[in-house]
Amino acid sequence: MKEYKQLLLANKAWAKERLELDEEYFNTLSKDQQPKFLWIGCADSRVPAEEITNAQPGEVFVHRNVANLVVHTDINLLSVLQYAVEVLHVRHIIVCGHYGCGGVKAAMGSSDLGLINKWLRNIKEVYDKHNYELKNISDEDARFKRLVELNVEEQVKNLAKTTIIQRSWKNFQLPHIHGWVFDMKSGLIKEVMEIEACSEIDPIFKYDFHTDEVITNSSIY
Repeated sequence: MKEYKQLLLANKAWAKERLELDEEYFNTLSKDQQPKFLWIGCADSRVPAEEITNAQPGEVFVHRNVANLVVHTDINLLSVLQYAVEVLHVRHIIVCGHYGCGGVKAAMGSSDLGLINKWLRNIKEVYDKHNYELKNISDEDARFKRLVELNVEEQVKNLAKTTIIQRSWKNFQLPHIHGWVFDMKSGLIKEVMEIEACSEIDPIFKYDFHTDEVITNSSIY
């Protein structure tokens, strides 16, 4: 049997099992989604958002890329973010990295990896920003883990710098932003950072919005 056929057979078995448990399962699933969470995670196949949080379909809106980055020029990420915040009205955004991340590991090296060099440059800049702390960690594995955590922290901060988040904070006092790291060796998630909605940020990254842009009806949350 071809490998991809196994996925199709597994899908049929899954659908049958769902219907046996709840005959209205797919009718319910097909209705409008109302997730409370946006998950920005790594594309690594070992870190499925719903699986590791035991969430059900419809509970988590998911975006994944190499090393869970929030890059201010990434139209894909920004489109997902805008839709999640302005249309789905998520209450929480989670940036979740993971120990053993191949993207972070590659960024610590000097190999020419082609096109992905441009993407990994963002992580190298995180390393450079925290160079003093990292260079004083003698154990390479510990330094690797710490960079994974610092990378998550920087991406959380990058979210707070966007007009999408700041406008929502001004209008609705949401969403809250969280930084997590998943440990594949234990199966547990570590909380490394949190930014509550409406938190103060560096003035250079703060935007002023016209009064007529402010929406007062926060009942949508």
